[in-house]
Amino acid sequence: MARPMLKEAGMASLLLENPYYGYRKPKDQRRSSLKNVSDLFVMGGALVLESAALLHWLEREGYGPLGMTGISMGGHMASLAATNWPKPIPLIPCLSWSTASAVFTTGVLSRAVNWKELEKQYCTQSVYEEEIMHLLEYCGTDSFKMGQDFVKNSPNSVDSLTHLKLAASIFRLNRTQKPLSAEPIQASTNNELMFQSDPKGTYIGQAVNGGLNTHLKREQAKRSEALQKESLLFMKGVMDECTHVANFSVPVDPTLITVVQAKEDAYVPRVGVRSLQEIWPGCEVRYIEGGHVSAYLFKQGLFRQAIYDAFNRFLQKYPMSL
Repeated sequence: MARPMLKEAGMASLLLENPYYGYRKPKDQRRSSLKNVSDLFVMGGALVLESAALLHWLEREGYGPLGMTGISMGGHMASLAATNWPKPIPLIPCLSWSTASAVFTTGVLSRAVNWKELEKQYCTQSVYEEEIMHLLEYCGTDSFKMGQDFVKNSPNSVDSLTHLKLAASIFRLNRTQKPLSAEPIQASTNNELMFQSDPKGTYIGQAVNGGLNTHLKREQAKRSEALQKESLLFMKGVMDECTHVANFSVPVDPTLITVVQAKEDAYVPRVGVRSLQEIWPGCEVRYIEGGHVSAYLFKQGLFRQAIYDAFNRFLQKYPMSL
């Protein structure tokens, strides 16, 4: 997109490569698959700092007007960086939205997350429940309350888990009980001994034992499902805390923001997520036909037009800044 912009509008580009990508990728990382959830937060913090440093350098070198843009995750990172810039600046995030939580919990990329490992870590390491959960806030309120609509709209019914704290209290109780494997073994032994002298009784005992095993399997399934939902909501809470733009400062002039979003974007869900118009009053959102990949491949002309329009708006509002 940089070359056509230079030809069409005389607009140059400085491209910042994400940490964990390209030449900045750790040696033991496979392609673009981040090894740890925390890598995403380190990436965001680094990009905010590096973007500010580059903008200051460009200003000092006499370049301008300056703006920020990106596509997909790059668009979201540009949004976070713009919230840290103390001056009006054109911002054009393309194919991104207000938070990364939906991308990794309900979008297409949620299938690429190793949920089994995350569930295991969450269940066995109490620090997540006992310390981190209490640090999560969302615009001054409990971030997990924002997950209520998410749970209600989830494909599997979890009416008993309206938010993570209720699920956490259930699992605190479960962890004080004996391991699940101990109870069915003891029940099976007792039933067989109780009816051993009577052939008919043995048959009945086996039936009772079968009923207990079925009940215990159901209980295990319920607990497994509850753990899945609890770890999922914990992931959503952490993602919202660290990536939701509402937890960052509002850019100095939101009217300079033009968001380009695909109507059928399955990578960046917008259902149950606060809209950017609400968070950044005055920003413009343009919806284009297609999904995430098709928009990236075939709609880059619309991305460039949004960039030109945002810069023209800046020049009209701040002509003396040049």
